[in-house]
Amino acid sequence: MNQRLIVGAFLLLGTLWGSSFVAIDIGLSYFPPLQFAALRYLIAGIVILGYAWYSTPRWLPRTRNEWLISGVAGGFLIGGHHGFLYLGQEHVSGAVAAVVVSLGPVLTALFAVVVLGDRLTPLDVAGFALGFFGVFLVAQPGVAEQSSLPFTARLAALDPGALLTGDAIGVMTVLIGSACFALGAVLMRPIETDLPTRTIQAWAMLIGSALLFAAGIIRGESLATIQWTPVAGLSLLYLGTITGAGAFLIYFELLDRLGPTQINLIGYLEPVSATVISCLVLGQIIDPLTGLGFVTIVAGFVCVQRRSVVSLVRDRTTPGLA
Repeated sequence: MNQRLIVGAFLLLGTLWGSSFVAIDIGLSYFPPLQFAALRYLIAGIVILGYAWYSTPRWLPRTRNEWLISGVAGGFLIGGHHGFLYLGQEHVSGAVAAVVVSLGPVLTALFAVVVLGDRLTPLDVAGFALGFFGVFLVAQPGVAEQSSLPFTARLAALDPGALLTGDAIGVMTVLIGSACFALGAVLMRPIETDLPTRTIQAWAMLIGSALLFAAGIIRGESLATIQWTPVAGLSLLYLGTITGAGAFLIYFELLDRLGPTQINLIGYLEPVSATVISCLVLGQIIDPLTGLGFVTIVAGFVCVQRRSVVSLVRDRTTPGLA
């Protein structure tokens, strides 16, 4: 795969995963949230498991560590992350949810400090602070409903005491989902296994799907309440096959060629594509304060991941390495 194809695949992946937030927005009009997420990853998991069976020597976990890493990924990266994401998107748009999810790499670094004992520097602290302040700007507690206020007035009216009211509840719910993903990624790091990534991801999807079905039942959701319309079916099919299975196959290829640091940058393309697609399809746009929050989150990421960013820039600007 040459450089142009890699860039094209990266842009396609960011567009597909950004569009998934819009597809969730559409599908939530017809599906209960947790059952919606469960059905999506049941479809995606079956497809990826079939691909793992075809393309890898190991499609079934055998050892304790192999089941453990699949279970952690299923419980946190699929079940916890998407359960709270879908619940949060009942209150906020997909574009806003994508901005909050972009805090994920910053949260991952924070959990690595707490769980794995990674060293913390003053610049790391600044990065964490910027990331959370960015989410605060996105939540807009106390002013989210006052869309008529000019930018400076909205900024001045922010009220930390209103974080549990209005649209801020949706933002905080999505943030919990992002924290689940970050914590799961950190907990997986010390687990040693030779199980292929495709196999881990397939079983994570299936385990996560089962947990989401169970959580939906506990919450009182029922598959019988689904409104099976053509739009509902298309949104589920798109999420399960195109942005679920298909996008993950692109992700695996890019992960092999770019490595985890560079592929994590996809999280900052998703909000952009989600915003553009939301505007084109649903007429939704993010306001300037949310945009400022996204920029602040990116600044936090650069502070926390500065070594990786510098290395990436150096590699891309050094002759013969680009």
